[in-house]
Amino acid sequence: MSEEPGAIDCQSVRQILARESAGGVVTLRGWVRTARHSKGVSFLEVGDGSCFAGLQVVAAPELENFEAELRHVQTGYAVSATGEIVDSPGKGQRFELQAQRIEVIGAVAEDYPLQKKRHSFEFLRTIAHLRPRTNTLGAVLRVRNVASAAIHEFFQERGFLLLHTPIITSSDAEGAGQLFRVSTLEAGEPPRTESGSVDFGQDFFGRETFLTVSGQLEAEIAALALTNVYAFGPTFRAENSNTSRHLAEFWMIEPEMAFCDLDGNVALAEAFLKHLISRVLERCADDMAFFNERIDETVLETLQHIVETPFERISYTDAVDILERSGERFEYPVKWGVDLQSEHERYLTEKHIGKPVVVTDYPATIKAFYMYLNDDERTVRAMDVLVPKVGEIVGGSQREHRLDVLQRRMADQDLDRDAYWWYLDLRRYGSVPHSGFGLGFERIVQFMTGMANIRDVIPFPRVPGAAEF
Repeated sequence: MSEEPGAIDCQSVRQILARESAGGVVTLRGWVRTARHSKGVSFLEVGDGSCFAGLQVVAAPELENFEAELRHVQTGYAVSATGEIVDSPGKGQRFELQAQRIEVIGAVAEDYPLQKKRHSFEFLRTIAHLRPRTNTLGAVLRVRNVASAAIHEFFQERGFLLLHTPIITSSDAEGAGQLFRVSTLEAGEPPRTESGSVDFGQDFFGRETFLTVSGQLEAEIAALALTNVYAFGPTFRAENSNTSRHLAEFWMIEPEMAFCDLDGNVALAEAFLKHLISRVLERCADDMAFFNERIDETVLETLQHIVETPFERISYTDAVDILERSGERFEYPVKWGVDLQSEHERYLTEKHIGKPVVVTDYPATIKAFYMYLNDDERTVRAMDVLVPKVGEIVGGSQREHRLDVLQRRMADQDLDRDAYWWYLDLRRYGSVPHSGFGLGFERIVQFMTGMANIRDVIPFPRVPGAAEF
């Protein structure tokens, strides 16, 4: 839309390329991706991040600032170009802009680090303030945007309420102990109790607090009042891991459903994954074609297979039996009672079954205290959704809604009941069967794009030793 009556339309590259035909004068604002200068004309490819493609802007010598300014424009310059949209005679592009006026808004220093060549992802992480201008990171951010919208679309269409769970918490939902402490106490000389320990009673919140590892427990509070809710927010793990699959700060999607058992949980997780992938394939076609061509040539085939294929379901016990009889030489030994590793999960989904697999009913000893204990007293109603190339992509469970069993499970894991008094209250007052799952947003974005390192699918990665940008 024009900013005022009679003004020339300012349009994005995406809007221009979506036209049915050429014609009309528009203004395009963006950054120069490439610049080719010859004696009689200059060609500037301008992108604005609205889509994968750029638009060629043709600058003729008749322009007032052609010799003095435009001839010196290079990659990275910010420009505003006004002109007519015409059919392009060049291959691989529908339209181009025949410039009537080009204003250089921001010039670039000679040491501009992004040039028309491939840069390593390791190098790009050192210039995270500039890397969104690259094809790859621009495509990643557009996929993140579409996936984020699809998450809300899926749950809102099904009547779920969005819940904003707290970032600061006093409990460890996972029981893992890998927490970032939040404190305003003087680091060098904190107040101490008579026993010599730090007196967190004098801290800002009057107790020891941390950055959350999950919004699940709070989501259970809301589900047991509003039936179906979902949280989508940042979570934190103080795990000193430098692998390509771990971040210290990442985003989690966590639905929680009252009056829902494990079967309903599995069905929702499958429908959710199919919806999310379908929307990205539909709405990011150019970006996904780029990932398939430049990053992983099997991405599109893998994602389409997931959308079109019903998920298989097996128990943990059957999964271990399959692995033990496989004849494969795994790095990590397999036996009943140990958690499955990525190599085991990938064998199940890629080689043995050949499609996504939901593994259920894990040993109680390797799962969290809040998972529903089965009648065999050995397993819990947990589920992990496994997909090719990654292994586990979704983890969830039916929650333990029986007060006596939950108290026993907490005692088995040496958890302090007093710290979870409100969580136990939920089982005292109108408790019902309920279920939920968690999906790491960066993990699914990494899977959908084929990117090798999870640090390259989040704008500003937080990992051990790195929090610069």
